[in-house]
Amino acid sequence: MVKVFIYPSNSLILSDLVDRFGHEPLAVMHEIGKKIKTAGLDSPPINITPEDPKKGLKYAAVEVPSGVRGRMSLLGPLLEEAQAAIIVTGPDISFGCMGCARTNELITFLVRAKKIPKLDLEYPRTEEAAKDFVHQIHEFLAGLDNIKISTSDKTGGGE
Repeated sequence: MVKVFIYPSNSLILSDLVDRFGHEPLAVMHEIGKKIKTAGLDSPPINITPEDPKKGLKYAAVEVPSGVRGRMSLLGPLLEEAQAAIIVTGPDISFGCMGCARTNELITFLVRAKKIPKLDLEYPRTEEAAKDFVHQIHEFLAGLDNIKISTSDKTGGGE
């Protein structure tokens, strides 16, 4: 089983596909779920701890808008765990909110820099494109079973 970072990070469709094909989706919904279920944090969904902004600073400078740092406090640790990634560009808003353009650019850069197996897809706009979309995801995920993925190498490690 490979840990697959999905972006848009809150796409239920991508998360479900990755899970159905036997891999672990790394999705922000799971991280937010942990925060909402954690006792001691008030006012969900505005439930951040003093440590959360510090996590975001690891990925984005203090001059970067706070929304980018906030998103990166959740997305950055997921990306560090990732052994593969699926990135969908141009999605419909119902597919999974892309947040802000600067976060999108930063995530895309960090995924490329990590040098892990990655599948880039354009959001499908027709029924035929949707079938091809799912087929490409299936082929990519099936191919991960044949690639030696390092679990100890934090910089990537796909061969």
